[in-house]
Amino acid sequence: MTTFVLVPGFWLGAWAWDGVAARLRADGHEVHAVTPLGIGERATTADVSADDQVADIVAILGEQTGPVVLVGHSGAGPVVVAAAEKARERVEHLVLVDTGPMPDGMAHIDFHQPSTQEWIRVRIAAHDGWYPIPDAEWMRASGASLDGLDDDTLEAMWSRATPEPGGVVTGSASRGVNDPSLPKTLVASSFPSEQVRGLAAAGVPAFVELARPEWSIRDLPTGHWPMLSEPDALAAVLRDVGVVTNT
Repeated sequence: MTTFVLVPGFWLGAWAWDGVAARLRADGHEVHAVTPLGIGERATTADVSADDQVADIVAILGEQTGPVVLVGHSGAGPVVVAAAEKARERVEHLVLVDTGPMPDGMAHIDFHQPSTQEWIRVRIAAHDGWYPIPDAEWMRASGASLDGLDDDTLEAMWSRATPEPGGVVTGSASRGVNDPSLPKTLVASSFPSEQVRGLAAAGVPAFVELARPEWSIRDLPTGHWPMLSEPDALAAVLRDVGVVTNT
């Protein structure tokens, strides 16, 4: 069976993977869902950086008994990419969920238009270096799809979300050395694979690496949080990845 390490995106803890983890464990897989350093019960100070989170994931990988399938959602994408490069021997497959492998020096905030970047920086400054989750209306306006999330799930998500350290949002995760022999999969949820391939072909920085031969793309049509909107389907994709990895 496969060992999975699951890392959620901004504002979320290990709880976000509960549905997916239960389904994988029911199939006999070992699952370690991680609350990122600086979030929720692991909150320390707002000075936690993306590189701090990378080092934390590398340490967690070192605690496993063997190589793992490392999965990162959204804002955790750059962190798990860098961690996989810095602990290559501990990772047998890398999976990104609705995010891209951003190049060295690119931060999450760089995805946004200058006016939105300024709004984010002001919000961080107003909260002593922390970045609380914006409301659902802002999310939709910024392009983060909430498709598939019913009212109860949305309420639970917002009630459990905790502020992100501002430096993780505005700073970049330092990359290691890419190993093309490491299989990599993108689970495309709020943007279809056809669009991803078009962005990669156009040389868009956060997507260009996805044109490399070690990357495969799996469509899972839903919103930006498939672990909450489609846990069965996401668990099935991850099971497939585990099967391929172990053959």
